[in-house]
Amino acid sequence: MSRIYPVLKYIGRHKYLIVTVLGVVIIGFVGENSILRHVQNRMLVREMKREINNYNEQYEKAQFTLKELRRNPKAITKVAREQYFMKADDEDIFVLSGDKQPETEENETAK
Repeated sequence: MSRIYPVLKYIGRHKYLIVTVLGVVIIGFVGENSILRHVQNRMLVREMKREINNYNEQYEKAQFTLKELRRNPKAITKVAREQYFMKADDEDIFVLSGDKQPETEENETAK
C-alpha cells in the first residue's frame, strides 16, 4: 500500500491536467474524427481537386477537337495521320522516336 499511495496522491493532485492531456491525445491522434485524419482528408481533397481540373482540361481539349472534326474534313485526315499513323496509298511514314538506343561497347563494323 505504501507504493500505491504516492501515485494516487499525484493523480489526485493533478487530475485536471491528466484528463486534459488525455483528452487532447484522444481528440488529436486517436479516433475516426481526429485532427490527424482531418489533415489527411484535406490533402486527399486537394489531390482530387487537381485530378478534377486535369480531367476538365482534357474534356475541353476533346470537345474542341470534336468540334473541329465536325466542321473541317481536313482535320479528320490530320488527326488520322498524327495520332493513328494512317497514310495515303502513295506515301510512306517514318516514325522517329526520342528514346535512346542502348550503346554497345564493341565496334560492329570491325568484325
